[in-house]
Amino acid sequence: MVQPMKAALYFDNADGFGEWRILISTEAYKNLREFRRADEKIFKIIVKKIKQLSNGHFSDDNHKRLNGPDAGIPIHEAKMTRDLRLVYQIDCVPDQDGKSERQVIKVYGIYTHAQLGRIWDALGSHLACKGREYRRRCIFRNRPVLSNDSVILPASFPPAEPEPECSGRPLDLSDKDMDRLHSLLVLEKYVTFSQAFLHSLIANQDVQHVFILTPQEQKIVECTTSCYVLGRSGTGKTTTMLFKILGIQRAWEMSAIDMPKPRQIFVTKSRVLATKVEEYFTKLLESLALAGYTLQELAKMKAQNVQEGLVDLDDLPESQMNIPMKYSELEDKHFPLFVTFDRLAKMIAADILSKDAPEARDSAGLFFNVDDAEAHDCFVTYDVFANQYWPHFPQNLTKNLNSWLVFSEFMGIVKGSEHALTCPEGVLDRPNYLRLPHRSNPNFADQRGILYDIFEIYTKTKSQRRHHDVADRTHAILKVLRSQRFPGQQIDYLYVDEAQDNLLIDALFLRQLCRNPDGLFWAGDTAQTISAGSSFRFDDLKAFLYRVEQQQQQNTSVNSTGTYLHQPTMFQLAINYRSHGGIVNCAHSVIELITKFWPNTIDNLRPEKGVVDGLKPVFFTGWDKDTVRYEQFLFGASGSHIEFGAQQCILVRDDAARQKLREQVGDIGLIMTLYESKGLEFNDVLLYNFFEDSVIDLSRWRIVLNGVEGQVHAPNFGRDEARYAGVCSELKLLYVGITRARKNMWIVDKSDKSDPMRIFWTSRNQVQNCTPGTDVPHLAVSSTPEEWASFGRSLFSHKRYSQAIHCFERANLHREVKVCEAYQLREVARSGVGVVLLSNQKRAFNVAADAFADCGATATGNQKLQYYRNSADCYVRAGDDLKAAEAYLNAQEFEQAAKRYRKAGRFDKTLHVLNDHGMIIPEETTAELWTVCRLFYCSRNNTQAPLPLFPTFEKELEFLEDYDLDYARASLLESHSRYYEAAELHLSENRPLEAVRAFIKDNSNVDSTIRAADTILEYFWRKCSFRITAKTVADEPMRHFIALADQLEANKLSPATRDLVSMFQNILRGNHEPLRNLALDFHEHNNQPAALLCLDHIFSRTTDIRTFAVDEMQRFLQQFHAYARLLYLVLTIPDPMEHKGIQRLFSVVRLSGDEFLVSDGTFLHNCVMEIRQGITWVSEHPSGYTASRRNVTQLLQRSIRTILKDKVSEVDAMCCKSPAFSQCLQFLISGVCRRDNCPQEHVAVSKLDRLYYNNRVAIHIWQILILQFMYSAHPYIERRNSMRDWLKHLYEAINPPFFIQGSPADLDMNLMPLRLDSMKVVTLWIRESFYSLDPYYTHAEFLTVLMGITSLSFAFDRHDAPAYISRAKCTVSGPLELSRRGDGRYMVRDLLSSYQGATRSSISSGILYLLHVLDNRLYVNLSVLCDCIEDICSAFVIKYRMDPDFNKFPLHDVVLPCNWLLFPHKFTAEKETKLILMGNLLDEIARLVEALRVEAGMEFLWLNHTKFTPILRNVFISRICRVLCLIAHNIRNRFMREKVDKIILFLHKNIPPSNWRTANYRKLVDDVVRYMTPLPGRAPPSDGYLRALLAFDNNKGVSNLVHLVHKTINQHTRVYIVRRLVYEKITEIPYLLSSYAVITQSTLRVEAQAFVPRVGHSKDRPEVMQHDEKEITELQPQPQEFEGEEEREEDVTVNADAETRDALEPLDEAVTSLAPDLDESLRSNGPSVEEEEAACQIQNAYRRYVGRRSSRAVNAEIDVTFMTCLKETQSSEWRPGYYRCLFLGPLPHLLVCLERGIALTRAAKAKTKGLLNKESHEKLEELGKQRSEIATLLKKGSKLRRQLEPSSPAHRARDIDALKCGVLEVKEFMQRVPSNMQDMQSEFQMAYKGIVAEKKVHARKEKERPTLNVEDIDG
Repeated sequence: MVQPMKAALYFDNADGFGEWRILISTEAYKNLREFRRADEKIFKIIVKKIKQLSNGHFSDDNHKRLNGPDAGIPIHEAKMTRDLRLVYQIDCVPDQDGKSERQVIKVYGIYTHAQLGRIWDALGSHLACKGREYRRRCIFRNRPVLSNDSVILPASFPPAEPEPECSGRPLDLSDKDMDRLHSLLVLEKYVTFSQAFLHSLIANQDVQHVFILTPQEQKIVECTTSCYVLGRSGTGKTTTMLFKILGIQRAWEMSAIDMPKPRQIFVTKSRVLATKVEEYFTKLLESLALAGYTLQELAKMKAQNVQEGLVDLDDLPESQMNIPMKYSELEDKHFPLFVTFDRLAKMIAADILSKDAPEARDSAGLFFNVDDAEAHDCFVTYDVFANQYWPHFPQNLTKNLNSWLVFSEFMGIVKGSEHALTCPEGVLDRPNYLRLPHRSNPNFADQRGILYDIFEIYTKTKSQRRHHDVADRTHAILKVLRSQRFPGQQIDYLYVDEAQDNLLIDALFLRQLCRNPDGLFWAGDTAQTISAGSSFRFDDLKAFLYRVEQQQQQNTSVNSTGTYLHQPTMFQLAINYRSHGGIVNCAHSVIELITKFWPNTIDNLRPEKGVVDGLKPVFFTGWDKDTVRYEQFLFGASGSHIEFGAQQCILVRDDAARQKLREQVGDIGLIMTLYESKGLEFNDVLLYNFFEDSVIDLSRWRIVLNGVEGQVHAPNFGRDEARYAGVCSELKLLYVGITRARKNMWIVDKSDKSDPMRIFWTSRNQVQNCTPGTDVPHLAVSSTPEEWASFGRSLFSHKRYSQAIHCFERANLHREVKVCEAYQLREVARSGVGVVLLSNQKRAFNVAADAFADCGATATGNQKLQYYRNSADCYVRAGDDLKAAEAYLNAQEFEQAAKRYRKAGRFDKTLHVLNDHGMIIPEETTAELWTVCRLFYCSRNNTQAPLPLFPTFEKELEFLEDYDLDYARASLLESHSRYYEAAELHLSENRPLEAVRAFIKDNSNVDSTIRAADTILEYFWRKCSFRITAKTVADEPMRHFIALADQLEANKLSPATRDLVSMFQNILRGNHEPLRNLALDFHEHNNQPAALLCLDHIFSRTTDIRTFAVDEMQRFLQQFHAYARLLYLVLTIPDPMEHKGIQRLFSVVRLSGDEFLVSDGTFLHNCVMEIRQGITWVSEHPSGYTASRRNVTQLLQRSIRTILKDKVSEVDAMCCKSPAFSQCLQFLISGVCRRDNCPQEHVAVSKLDRLYYNNRVAIHIWQILILQFMYSAHPYIERRNSMRDWLKHLYEAINPPFFIQGSPADLDMNLMPLRLDSMKVVTLWIRESFYSLDPYYTHAEFLTVLMGITSLSFAFDRHDAPAYISRAKCTVSGPLELSRRGDGRYMVRDLLSSYQGATRSSISSGILYLLHVLDNRLYVNLSVLCDCIEDICSAFVIKYRMDPDFNKFPLHDVVLPCNWLLFPHKFTAEKETKLILMGNLLDEIARLVEALRVEAGMEFLWLNHTKFTPILRNVFISRICRVLCLIAHNIRNRFMREKVDKIILFLHKNIPPSNWRTANYRKLVDDVVRYMTPLPGRAPPSDGYLRALLAFDNNKGVSNLVHLVHKTINQHTRVYIVRRLVYEKITEIPYLLSSYAVITQSTLRVEAQAFVPRVGHSKDRPEVMQHDEKEITELQPQPQEFEGEEEREEDVTVNADAETRDALEPLDEAVTSLAPDLDESLRSNGPSVEEEEAACQIQNAYRRYVGRRSSRAVNAEIDVTFMTCLKETQSSEWRPGYYRCLFLGPLPHLLVCLERGIALTRAAKAKTKGLLNKESHEKLEELGKQRSEIATLLKKGSKLRRQLEPSSPAHRARDIDALKCGVLEVKEFMQRVPSNMQDMQSEFQMAYKGIVAEKKVHARKEKERPTLNVEDIDG
């Protein structure tokens, strides 16, 4: 490739030219172009003259020596016109083959005679310094070819040997001439006058030409190995790169061999440099192409004179650079490629950092969105570091540190060095960093600990802000490249310019780009590593890449071409073509100091040389404010203002120094910081206060004095190297400052810290010292506007906008000033990111955007577009998307304009852009924007699109369905009269109001009215659920629903539906009375949820029942009992959340599986709100709260318990205060009650009848039943006192104080609530009262309570009473006063024995008990005491009259109260009747009567609700007298009659106290005396007592006397005016009485379940209404638990026939057998073995029950699904088989998983529901995508459901493979469900293993068969 490349860069003369090769200088080329444009005739003359010279025609006119004979190398002139001269030189240059040197003609320029001057003598003399041989070869001439001709051919020479340069005499030239000389020798480039060159002149094209390289440069270009080119600024490094690229490109083009195009990439950090190099390369190619054009074609070409636009190249969108976004997409046409390192890194990143790879996703995000205006913030450049990070670091750490150097240390050493590659995460850890050697890393040598502290803070902050820096990017790419192949095709040649600006780790990344190990070209200058982030040496690079190549060579010993690897060649370019020798020598002295002290920090190069000597830098010293003012040397001695020119600059250290200087001198000229000056050059540079502003003190600066010979006071560097490390960085900065100057360098510093360097330079004679008193050189020079404009553009290209503004202002270019101001405003805005407030930041970007917009308004062409693009980007950063969109539109960036309009929410303008420019917007973007616009307008029904969104109705319907825009779809359907579909759609999306309206509009479908009614009811149930009042839901939607309900056509609805609608209408309108009847109707039709809702609205308001009469009270309590029972029934359901009735009643919604929603505004939600604080078992939900099944159940039960307790307690409190539960006896007897607010009912005697009596008993039982619900719901509530009180009330109601109020004989169980259930509850209350009765605690009322509950227990539970009474503690022992004196017998046992009546001594025990009470005056209720007396007396009388000795027919002719004859035990067993004891009792009764009469000695007696009054004492005396009369009449014993007579006569004789008005007992007493006083001559009548009694009972309430007559002597018995009862056997008597209470005792033990509320037992559920109630179907999880009707007892008539008597005969025996001996029954107080076993069984059953209740809800779902499947298999189509096993086994698990997935997907859909309207438009794309995915997923789920549900026809085919496919589809569906389904994996695995997984069949091991013995077989 070398030889072809040499030929490619060698050019012959133009056609017609001779052997002499013509080299045209840059100035001459400029002259030629000027003459071409100005005067074509002169131009042709000049070309003709040059052509003559090329042909060797030398004459006196064209070969006249211009300089003197002793001026060294001859310089010639050729005359063309009278005044024009062509100046040239015969030079000697190497030939193409490099084997010889050849004479050439070098044209310097075209001048007038006046322009020639004295410069040519100096030029010749300077050229002569090259040596004698060179001078000889230039002077030598060949002989003419023909003797008579002057044509001379150029001479050739062998290559010259190197010879030392000669020193010439000093040049005596002016500054101007020195500049010209420097330009001729250094700056001028020489081009061959080739055909291409000539054609470019003819066409007047602004192109570039290949110029002649120096021999050193030529070697670099022709080098065949990789190379490193080092050189200071201006030595031609970039030129050698460019020419090598051109040579390889040209060689490939000129090659006749078909070979692939070489891929070459030029890489640099600067986009400006990359762009200029590419432009230069392009112009070189254009110039070469001109060689092939004809003259006619050249004539048609127009001159190219395009003014360069003032545009920042970095602003050009990378997407518009004609370079692919990915490296792998590069093609041959893109090469050679000139690109920045950042752009190349992004291209590689776009390939290898896949956005889909999780491990690389975060890294990819750092480098994409390359055209995003906001992506600028994420990249940490030095400016970002200095503005956003540095000020926030702790000041104690950053004090005296330079942010620039710190950032360089972070990037270059800690993260970007070779060591960093070996550390985790690509960062040097603290120990390794601290161990770095000081000499090779002098920066911060003694501050590394502090620096690493800052680095850790920087890393943490960067991570928090999600920023990244250059090192992060490179490490990310390298990390991926370790595991991935390099993307795309590797290149052949790589050129890296300004390599020192990259990190060392970047070199590894770049090296992997190139497949050719000999194709690497690295160029740079480590002495000017001023770029922040660089800490770089070429020696480090060489060593690093050497190790990389070695590692690759270990894998393959040869490269791809089969040759061994070559070591890269090192080149150094030491000739400085920019600055003269005075400046170069001074700068090199700084390099010498760095090399001397810190040799490892900089590459050791040959000394740099300047071609021409020049003025030494001037060092101003000794100047301060006290001696001379600055104006003296800055503005001139006259003080007149002299401004610095365009090519002059003042350099300061930092912004603070610049600001300080400007305040002192004003706007004198360009003032730049050293950092800003990087890459710039000036003719004159003033370095101001560099040393004064240094952070290095004088003592450390003195280290440079070691470079001064003979200096003995210099510090010892080796003693403390780390102390002087900072000087190294300072010297590098100083070098940068000096090398900015081309002609003059002035150093101004008034600090003594400058002395060491001044002394150093002075000792080497490298500076000129200027002190006060000496002549001050003239600094400022003027510049033309053109010069100002030119340098302004240069500054602009280097982003020095404020300085460019200064230049353009002096050039009077106002438009350019505005442009620079816009760019400067943008820089200010960018620098404020992360520093200033966001509002200020946006304001700054907005100002910059406005400035760019103003520039765009006045610009044209591409500049106009770019300014508007910049304006748009700034508006984006300012947050003004609308203005950004307008600016993008003006910039013709239609895609960005549409996107910004969309982001601003201006979908109308977005549509217009799409409509107008959609064809040039990328198809993907167009589709996305059309979609989001459609989403916007379709989701907002009140917004009309300005343009049609869809081409057809079908397309619109399809779009709306795909994105689940149901409302818009429904509206579209309605617009096409498809109302039913629209209504169903509304309904499916939970818009019931719209659905109902659509249903009502539909007149064609007969089902629409029914669907409308169902929808209305569903809404009513949801909004007006349990405990929700009309006021709570009185909102606008509810009013609409009520109105719509009124519009329903009732005749099309079923009665049940009409009733439900009516119920809600009444509830919502506050009409509660109709709800009572509706509740009954609902109960009759088994709609118990509706019944409960009605009753709740009835009883939610407090009704004052205290004034209710008995019948009113009974009606109220009956309904309230139904209400309480329904509440309790809710509590007793094991899993209420499984019942739709419960869910509907309480508006609980199942979300998925075990999760339920407690809707907002419902009763349960309000309960949660009351206890919300501190609870964690509920979660927030947009519609309320969510909780698990168990927690919702607990919440429901807790809330219902609370309601039940509150309402029952409220009613109980009112009942306790209600008079209806107690009669005022005083009013009853006298008709007058003088008590204020009497708490007892005032009832007239006329009202007293059997019905009234039973009603009074009934209200007590109702209340007991109601209370039992509360106690069952709250088992731990205190209840003993309440139970005792209500049992006391019940006892009093059954056993009123006075006989006229009724008696137990009047009790009719048919009139009692719930019959057996109520008796069971009463029995349980009695039992609990026995167990809780404490004779010590309830001492005052103990006997009263004991007698009352004992009486009730034996009356209603005679069979079981002895058992539980015997276990009660109160029956074992008690206070001493209850023990009989003498034997110490506990008298309670006597009482119990008396009531039980099962032993012989029971009557005597009762009498003894009464005697003990009366004798000891024990505290007792008088009414209860009288009841006990009557009970014992009745037993005595009955037993006495049953004695055969008394009467042949026992009990015949006995007249007794019915209630005395009720209990069978009185007619059974042998009992003793001791008259003595009875006589004693009558004596005590006499004392009692006397005490009552005189109101003395009766302190132990009391009454309920009242105090003793005369009337009340009178009543009880009458009652006792009545008992005495019955005893006297029925026991015709003289002894007994005498006792009675004595009491009666005593009362007769003693007048009542005076305060008694009328003692009604007097009538009875007087009648007895009257009837029993015998008439003269006659005996007293035997029935006198009875007659007196009958007279007393006449017309007084309920008469309860009955006359017993034996059947056999019925006709011969006296007839009384009382009820007659004819009997045959005495055991028939209780059953022949008309009372129902007797039957209760015998039938209560029948094995039929009676209702007793108990929490947790499903069988203990109360009936809602009495009389043959049926249970609610919707509330029963297991119907059998609610089935079973009440026992229906047959009525017993008074006259039983023979069949009845026969049936009752065994009963007599049974009752007799159930009467055990008292001592046995009451002996033990502990449970029996059988009871303990029963208790254990109950406990185990309960635990299993609780376990079932707490099991997972999924099990319940599977059970339901299984039952559905089982039901399907019961049809005749199903036959036993494997598919049936799968159908009943794994399939239910699969279906539950599918349903859960669908439910979760619907929940996710619900979350996004309405978000298109609620959320801001920014989220439309995301929401649209979500809705589309969810809609698709729901369709998939519904399809799978139809395919797999039990009733699906697919199961009939019994296709197992299809079933397996279904399982796999469900698996895929579950994976796509937007929520976590981890909890369902176990269920799915059961289905998967059962259906899909291969079954492992274990082969049975066959028994080993015996081998056949063939040995004995004969052959």
